[in-house]
Amino acid sequence: MRKILITGGAGFIGFHLAYKLLDSDYQIDLIDDFSRGIHDRDLTVLKNNKKVNLINANLLDTKIIDQCKNDYSYIYHLAAIIGVQNVVKSPLSVLEHNFVLLQNSLSIATKQKDLRRFVFASSSEVYGGTLHYHGLKFPTPENTPLTITELSQPRTSYMLSKVYGEAMCSYSSLPVTIMRPHNFYGPRMGMAHVIPELMKKVIDTDDGFINVPSIEHKRTFCYIKDAVQLIQLLAENPKTLGETYNIGNEDEEITMGELAEKIIVLMGKNIKVNPLPPTVGSPRKRIPDMSKSNKIINYKKQYSLTEGLRRTLGWYSVNVLTRDSVYIG
Repeated sequence: MRKILITGGAGFIGFHLAYKLLDSDYQIDLIDDFSRGIHDRDLTVLKNNKKVNLINANLLDTKIIDQCKNDYSYIYHLAAIIGVQNVVKSPLSVLEHNFVLLQNSLSIATKQKDLRRFVFASSSEVYGGTLHYHGLKFPTPENTPLTITELSQPRTSYMLSKVYGEAMCSYSSLPVTIMRPHNFYGPRMGMAHVIPELMKKVIDTDDGFINVPSIEHKRTFCYIKDAVQLIQLLAENPKTLGETYNIGNEDEEITMGELAEKIIVLMGKNIKVNPLPPTVGSPRKRIPDMSKSNKIINYKKQYSLTEGLRRTLGWYSVNVLTRDSVYIG
């Protein structure tokens, strides 16, 4: 049985990726220090699977390099310091920690006897500087030249950590594939994301409206089960070696105002959207070009935005949102 290592395995993407990989009969090791990932009921069920081993360890500590075995076929490096609040509050720590997290993961990868692929989770944020200074083509292809925003901008340090991470992977001698996630959503994604934030606002409002910033900003969203399927298919395809891929959905473009109204309808409420000014540093548009990956795997998404939102709301209504009036359709 082949073995897989997922760093940040208790987090949103790592958790769902682990569940997906169980379908392929892998033995899976998850590393997490729970600085962001949570040890909830869902994770307990996952780790009780005999094919899953949860390692509670800090990947910033070089001791983890020696603790890890040398028989992994695939390593998915998802661990990172993320979140706008972290970036704004401690930009230097974001740079330092994301560098060390990747450096130690690459060291683990280097000691493997038969590593087939090292997958680095970059970010759609790498396109932010190009959008700001030069404009972007939409949908945005992977070969877009990358530009760094001013160092004084609140999101620059995270972007820099991911651009530098891509360079580290590209210049390594390892079998690498780089992936740039775009607006994943789904159960267990925490609360610091637009979709669960909107759901909570709808639940909490007592005055018939919710405040929504950036209502004209446009996004496409990718349900997490589609996302992890794409990640696995690309990681295991020999043609993707040394390549970079957007991971997301280029269909069902929607404004933040329309998204809020859609969530209101799904929750069975009759409230209004009160528009607020755009969030500082938030791109006005983000849509990935998926043609490069489609040429390799031709994956068709399984979940529409409406269905994905229903499933997400269903999970949050049971696990996070507590008012009995939640309607999951």
